[in-house]
Amino acid sequence: MQGNVLVRYGWKTALAASVLCAGAIVASAQTFTTLATFTQADGSGVEAPLVEGLDGNFYGTATGGGPTDNGTFFRLTPQGVLTPLHSFCVGSNCTDGTWPQGPLVEGAYGSFYGTATRGGPFSGGTIFRITADGALTTLYSFPCALFYCDPYDATGLIRGTNGNFYGMTQLGGANGYGMVFQTTPAGKETTLYNFCSQTSCADGQEPLGSLVQGADGYLYGTTGLGGTKSDGTFFKITAGGKLTTLYNFCSLANCADGRLPLGAPVLGPDGNFYGVTYYGGGLFGPGTIYKITPGGILTNLYTFCALSNCGDGRGPNTRLVLATGGNFYGTTEAGGAHSGCGTIFRVTPLGKLTTLHTFPCYSEPEPPGWLIQGTDGDFYGTISGSGTGGYYGAVFRLSEGLKPFVKTVYTSGRVGSKVQIVGRDLRWATAVRFNGMPAKFKILTRYEITTAVPIGATTGTVTLTTPRGKLASNIAFTVLP
Repeated sequence: MQGNVLVRYGWKTALAASVLCAGAIVASAQTFTTLATFTQADGSGVEAPLVEGLDGNFYGTATGGGPTDNGTFFRLTPQGVLTPLHSFCVGSNCTDGTWPQGPLVEGAYGSFYGTATRGGPFSGGTIFRITADGALTTLYSFPCALFYCDPYDATGLIRGTNGNFYGMTQLGGANGYGMVFQTTPAGKETTLYNFCSQTSCADGQEPLGSLVQGADGYLYGTTGLGGTKSDGTFFKITAGGKLTTLYNFCSLANCADGRLPLGAPVLGPDGNFYGVTYYGGGLFGPGTIYKITPGGILTNLYTFCALSNCGDGRGPNTRLVLATGGNFYGTTEAGGAHSGCGTIFRVTPLGKLTTLHTFPCYSEPEPPGWLIQGTDGDFYGTISGSGTGGYYGAVFRLSEGLKPFVKTVYTSGRVGSKVQIVGRDLRWATAVRFNGMPAKFKILTRYEITTAVPIGATTGTVTLTTPRGKLASNIAFTVLP
């Protein structure tokens, strides 16, 4: 499991016998390619997902490695050329932070925002902005946690529709069990909520993933522990910090609904949220995939180890990604065909799961990390250790033949606000439309187009017309009032 959270908190690591359920199949004709393997100088422990930049390259962080062994920020071309751009802890007292672990969020003009789980002037981790060339600015430094100087372990950031960033810490806050915070792009931090503020931590404790903003504007997330059943919660919180617990995991007999939710839930096209639990689907079950409504009604879509010898995988350990075909993709930490060491899977919104790839076991297997879908339609992911034969980590690509698409750097904005569109080979674009409304645009490079939200635009898909056909955005663009 990533981030050594199992080791740190002593949660049970043994998975018991498989729980049989229907709906799993094994797919063929998938193209899997190892793009790059890391050296100590490049970075080690590649746990966070990649992010696609304005130049068509991918960017990411490694938790360790580099000259100081405190992590790196790197660039990877689609052809697999790997270049470290920044080594953390280059200044006195590690003011730029150490051990970056959460996912990066793309900002304006090609910059990225992220968190480091250690270092900074107060040793509690940092929030930083970094350019595509590796120039880093520390925006905020977390103080030491209550009672002892244990780092806050900040999770990944998301950008809200109001332009501010939101995140959580696994530890720290007023009660020492994590918090929800807001930060402006300039680094002004505000604590919105401290977990374990209720008796017996009924409101949850130790969140393990990022937040997600729902269609209703609320922020949603999960905690790994706490709640009335002590096995994690699903909650919503307002921008003002009012938290409501919507669901307590392990509420069903034998934890049939799952326990220890990992990663952020992802917003589906139906307005519901989809996520995974590392355990559950039975008292000592191997993990689940769930759907939950904004009101907190949970449906177990799939329980792992449905195939003999857990051929479909066990221990889903990362956030799902919603792909352009309408299905979700994810990874498991263990299992797979021939006693493998983790899988890549596809699951429909109704819970039909297909195993796409099984990772072979090496002498020191490490779990696969989060997937992203590149604008070429393919999936890109990371291995934190030797899971593809690279001792310090690796990056892989999985092709299912999905069509290319475009994405907008920001997924919301008011009429007149600038919008950056990213994709592959956009040089011959002839039209841009916001939910059918035409917009003026300027082609900057083959990978980037700039435009503005036109008058009369409404919330919906951004489309771009090229001689080869139309490219649609993978996420609907929200036009703000």
